[in-house]
Amino acid sequence: MKVLKVVILGWLLFYGFGCESKHDGPPDAPMGYPTNFLLKAAHLIGLVDLVDTNPPVPASLNEYKNIVYKIIGTDTLRLDIYQPKGLKKSRPVLIFIHGGGWRKGKKEDYLLYLIDFAKRGYITATISYRLIPQARYPAAVEDAKCAVRWIRAHAADYLIDPHKIAVIGGSAGGHLALMIGYSSDERALDGLCSADTVSSRVQAVVDLYGPVDLTTPYARTHKTTLSFLGQPYSAIPEIYAQASPSTYITKDDPPTLIFHGTIDELVPVSQSDSLQKYLERAGVPNEYHRLTWWPHTMDLAKAVNDYCQYYMSAFFEKYVPIEK
Repeated sequence: MKVLKVVILGWLLFYGFGCESKHDGPPDAPMGYPTNFLLKAAHLIGLVDLVDTNPPVPASLNEYKNIVYKIIGTDTLRLDIYQPKGLKKSRPVLIFIHGGGWRKGKKEDYLLYLIDFAKRGYITATISYRLIPQARYPAAVEDAKCAVRWIRAHAADYLIDPHKIAVIGGSAGGHLALMIGYSSDERALDGLCSADTVSSRVQAVVDLYGPVDLTTPYARTHKTTLSFLGQPYSAIPEIYAQASPSTYITKDDPPTLIFHGTIDELVPVSQSDSLQKYLERAGVPNEYHRLTWWPHTMDLAKAVNDYCQYYMSAFFEKYVPIEK
């Protein structure tokens, strides 16, 4: 262990890691580690703090758990809502969508974000959706869009402003957030939903390392993509395109905030590089944080999570602000 610690500290000194910004104003991106091995080793010896993914819900918040928003076949889909107590007028809602390769994960995975942003005065929500292999594409997309429509239809019940909705997701959840943001006019992806007369359009999107284009050579040959779409690219190239957020980008899409680490071994950072180019070309307001030497699920590291929350807060204040 001592030898490992010396090696890691050597890397830190060589690259200048761990030096916090001393200037006033927006924070600098936390310095990462050149490899996932070094990052894991640094965590092992106590140099990288992780966030608490299961924090207690403070008494200042109302918690509405397991609200049914959709029943389809034998599946009952639920969502949770967190609301500051004592509200007198409506507030924007931030909808968080968990990741897990469209195969696993649960709505409680983003409890830290839900609580932190509710404490800042927002109403927050998190959703479940159908997972593979029991339900393949487009089930997850249909469910996520349905959740937005249900929340908008029931906005008055929770003092939600139906004109200020943001969606946030990581990994597969980032893909779903992007699909909600960019394909709101695609009725073919709406599926069955009790609130079928209500729009799924949102006012802001936050994407944390989500897949953008499933037609790239890497994406279309990855086992997770194949499991999600059910057949190889050669059999259904049009479905790979239909399932790609990049297919739908137009100038009227919502402002988008992007976070991605450069050593992501699951979703290549080139996906977010391309996303920014597509958005710039279409004239969609966007902000891209490309974090050097951070991997997939990088926001589990407290330093990265703090950084993301800072810029997410500024983004929400700009595009879905709380009325003073």
